[in-house]
Amino acid sequence: MPEQSETPALRIRTALPADEETLAAVDRLTWSPLHAVMPRPQPPYDPFFDERHVPDDYLVAELDGRVVGYLRLALPTSLACNAHVRQIQGLAVLDEARGRGVARALLRVAVEETRRQGARRLTLRVLGHNAPARRLYESEGFVVEGVLPEEFLLDGKYVDDVFMGRPV
Repeated sequence: MPEQSETPALRIRTALPADEETLAAVDRLTWSPLHAVMPRPQPPYDPFFDERHVPDDYLVAELDGRVVGYLRLALPTSLACNAHVRQIQGLAVLDEARGRGVARALLRVAVEETRRQGARRLTLRVLGHNAPARRLYESEGFVVEGVLPEEFLLDGKYVDDVFMGRPV
């Protein structure tokens, strides 16, 4: 994947196997009922990388040389008829780096990488109550393509599962 930078201090790169512990920590620190359908991670933690979640699938955001976020870009299925689509299957940014363009930079590099891989579409799923994420995705050209009403019961409330996508 090509490297890209929004500002001199922000660098987006492909993950390396050595990033596993750092990315796992980012994942745990950013867990929130605003975007997570799985329970809060508890020790002993599962490995961050495994057969289905390999370093090459992750874009890593570094701010001033420190890892502050990631985006997982993967095939939505293993079907050949679906190979023209990439899906964002995770986006996390540490609280201290929010408001500095990190998530937006990750999304823009994901679009470029999707295009570089020869795919035509980029999709994602977001919880209906996650208004900040939905606004960000919409500002980057994603549109709502479907909604599963009350798909999840989180903290005693029913939450929609919103499908969004865009051409690349």
